[in-house]
Amino acid sequence: MTGRLYGVGVGPGDPELLTLKAARLIGAADVVAFHAGRGKESNARRIAAELIPSGAIQERLEYPVTTGVTDHPGGYAGAIADFYKRSAQRLAEHLAAGRDVVLLSEGDPLFYGSFMYMHDKLAARFKTEIVPGIPAFAAATAAAATPLVRQTDVLTVLPGTLPEPELARRLADTDGAIIMKLGRNFPAVRRALEAAGRLDGAVYVERASTDAEAHHPVSEVDPDSVPYFSLIVVPGDSQHSDPTGRRPAPLPAPGEPSPGRTAGSADSLDSTDGQAPPSRGVVHVVGLGPGPQDWLTPEASRILSEVDHVVGYAPYVDRVPQRPGLRRHCSGNTVEVDRAALALELAGAGEQVAVVSGGDAGVFGMASAVFEAAEDPHFAGIDIRVAPGVSAVQAVAARAGAPIGADFAVVSLSDRLKPWDVIERRLDAIAAADLILAVYNPASRSRTHQVSDAREVILRHRCPTTPVIVGRDVGRTEESLTVTTLADLDCDSVDMKCLLIVGASGTRVTESGRVWSPRFVTS
Repeated sequence: MTGRLYGVGVGPGDPELLTLKAARLIGAADVVAFHAGRGKESNARRIAAELIPSGAIQERLEYPVTTGVTDHPGGYAGAIADFYKRSAQRLAEHLAAGRDVVLLSEGDPLFYGSFMYMHDKLAARFKTEIVPGIPAFAAATAAAATPLVRQTDVLTVLPGTLPEPELARRLADTDGAIIMKLGRNFPAVRRALEAAGRLDGAVYVERASTDAEAHHPVSEVDPDSVPYFSLIVVPGDSQHSDPTGRRPAPLPAPGEPSPGRTAGSADSLDSTDGQAPPSRGVVHVVGLGPGPQDWLTPEASRILSEVDHVVGYAPYVDRVPQRPGLRRHCSGNTVEVDRAALALELAGAGEQVAVVSGGDAGVFGMASAVFEAAEDPHFAGIDIRVAPGVSAVQAVAARAGAPIGADFAVVSLSDRLKPWDVIERRLDAIAAADLILAVYNPASRSRTHQVSDAREVILRHRCPTTPVIVGRDVGRTEESLTVTTLADLDCDSVDMKCLLIVGASGTRVTESGRVWSPRFVTS
């Protein structure tokens, strides 16, 4: 019979924080294995040292490299991959011989632990059991007596190795956070905290639950003294307040009143006689363009550098660089009016707010949704200003040549806000009028037939050889552009990442594949 592999979490450092089950398994093990840095004591073994049986075989799995510098032909990744392969083979020999192996893991085995790589290689061949351990961040919050999250707070665990702008963005988007893997990454992490407006209240903890435990405000830490085994606790519970505070309330659920209002109320935030003041703040609606930073207008950049809040669909908010004092409000893709109401609520409370859209905010974007929400008398007196952006149709057209150089129409195939029979009538009229057609929102996971249906409508009036441009993720690294015809269009390959341009009868394709539409009409 083969032995059993146990991945045993030994906790953050204090041997008294080992679970009873972990202690029992270590005390009965045939083989106790542990990872260690070259020339260093294993922290996991140190924690469990008094429990290891005198007759147990001890397997020290020593990392060949820890700093990323190596002469291995595969670089750091290659050296570590070979190390895990050799380590798994050593443990497999014991297991095949019928010995039970306890692999010690500091903290919890499945939380940034090396045990995971052994599990990947051995669990399919040998019986495996995982014993959870207290993670370091739990000991850190206890040591600092810092409440981390409560009620509906969101907790995010972040590695300090993330790129600084990405770390700042994620810190701004969450309530509570744990930042691990500090060491030489600490200066960048501190800057990210400051950029996200989360430096105040953030607590640095090193070697939690050990005799060397220490904790300080992050702002007071000497960056040259930070070891790898340290982390930062960013508390979330102090961030909640009304719409004028640090972290405003989340978007209301569809059908619920906006924050600070009761259903059906139309009273002003700061008016007691039912009459709204002449001006109560500004909401900027900003088009970010299709993707590249180069396509963001100077006006949009200026607005985003001045506002206190950015509100929008999460992927678009993610494109706004984080900076000190900026508060971000992300939401899903089908709550446009609720999102707009939150922005108006913030502006009514005196905050500087930008609502962001991809492309141009006025082309199937958030501008209309903001004006729709602003019809509520509650938002009277709030100024709405729209900053234009490069639209997706402009971007795709420019990549293809000049296909919209003559009269053209723009239609969304989404039937979420209008019935398909309305879309079909409009497509028929556009095709009959021989207009170039740009198609937004052509298909999604739940809408799979509209592209082929739309093609059939257009073919009532257009030749099958009419040029069609399919632009996917234009302006991004995944960009692709296909020039085809109505007859050859692969409808099944079209999704929400695509924008289609269907030419008019006079649209032409050059020998090099460029598409253009003449300014003149010959018939």
